[in-house]
Amino acid sequence: MSLGNESGGSRGGSSSDSLIGRLVVERGLAPQAEVDAAFAAMRTGTDQQRAFVDVLVEAQIITRRQLSRLRTEAEGDRTVLRIPGYQIMRKLGAGAMASVYLAKQTSLDRLVAIKILPRRYSSDTAFIERFYKEGRAAAKLSDPNIVGAFDVGQVGDQHYFVMEYVEGETVYDRITRFKKLKDRDALVITRQVASALKHAHARGFIHRDIKPKNIMITKSNVVKLADLGLARAIADKKSAEAERNKAFGTPYYISPEQIRGSVDLGPPADIYGLGATLFHMLTGRVPFEGKDPTEVMQRHLRQELTPPDQVASGISQGTAEIVEMMMMKAPRDRYQTADELLEDLDLAIAGEPLRYASRGVDLAGIATDVEGTAESEVQSGARDKHGIPPVAIAAIVGLACVCVLLALLLALK
Repeated sequence: MSLGNESGGSRGGSSSDSLIGRLVVERGLAPQAEVDAAFAAMRTGTDQQRAFVDVLVEAQIITRRQLSRLRTEAEGDRTVLRIPGYQIMRKLGAGAMASVYLAKQTSLDRLVAIKILPRRYSSDTAFIERFYKEGRAAAKLSDPNIVGAFDVGQVGDQHYFVMEYVEGETVYDRITRFKKLKDRDALVITRQVASALKHAHARGFIHRDIKPKNIMITKSNVVKLADLGLARAIADKKSAEAERNKAFGTPYYISPEQIRGSVDLGPPADIYGLGATLFHMLTGRVPFEGKDPTEVMQRHLRQELTPPDQVASGISQGTAEIVEMMMMKAPRDRYQTADELLEDLDLAIAGEPLRYASRGVDLAGIATDVEGTAESEVQSGARDKHGIPPVAIAAIVGLACVCVLLALLLALK
């Protein structure tokens, strides 16, 4: 690129010009050739006192509104460039809580991702503490299916977190590209996330924000769980009490107990979020929708889940059963550990009967129905034409059905 690095004058190409020019190209607002041509025109034109950004606007390469956004972004980039030991390359993305940049760690000559806390949170002690808590949590986890943490620090009033750079796409990107994923592909991705959760849970952490955007897939199809911003130590009772009755998570994937702000969160909360993510992968839609986050969360609490194989075709019964068990409303009815989930996922991938999840007949329900019928008949004193109370007939038939069903279940085993 033709832009120079001189400081103090737009006509020579200031560092600000260099950043703006680079961002114009990176954001796809104009090709490199047009930016170079604009810079050359500024240097050779009759009015060399014009600012480079004015040339870009006058040449209709960018608009004034785009320029304003680029200036804000460039200001952030200049701060990131000052982090010792790292050479910034480009912005990877930005959200409400942080911006992420691709950089080179010069001492080890490797690519890394650097998350920067926005300036507006630089005086918010709660946000800063949560930012560093993410770094500390990630540093305690070392697993091939979890994005690694390298460093945390501060430059001026900017706080940063250096982590493993994952080249690839998120599960959300893949869903957007393919609309929905094939049964086996979704199971394989889910299995790798479950393996990451097994590691995290064994070390005493729950993630609390499992969702498609927080799951990365490398170009070699290795899945990595990212963003531990909401991670919490299971044994951290102080934080749990401070967050009592507050919902932390993403509405489309949040577990019922997180919505209620339960103090006693455990592995089943992450399993629910992963189940909602698996549902999204399989069907191309989230499990519950609504006009706003509150309505979505209310449906997580109260609305019956539509089985995924009733929403989309090509989903095996075993896979659907896994999703249904992962997303049971009560934590006690879900898989209790990632190990249990992994076992059923492996069986489903192999096309074998599941161990934990099943749509099997509710024998307890049958017994309750028979008991209720019997009580009703006794109260009415009803008899058939041979004088035999219907309650006796119902009991015999019910018992026979139970015996047959038990025999079938044993045969399937």
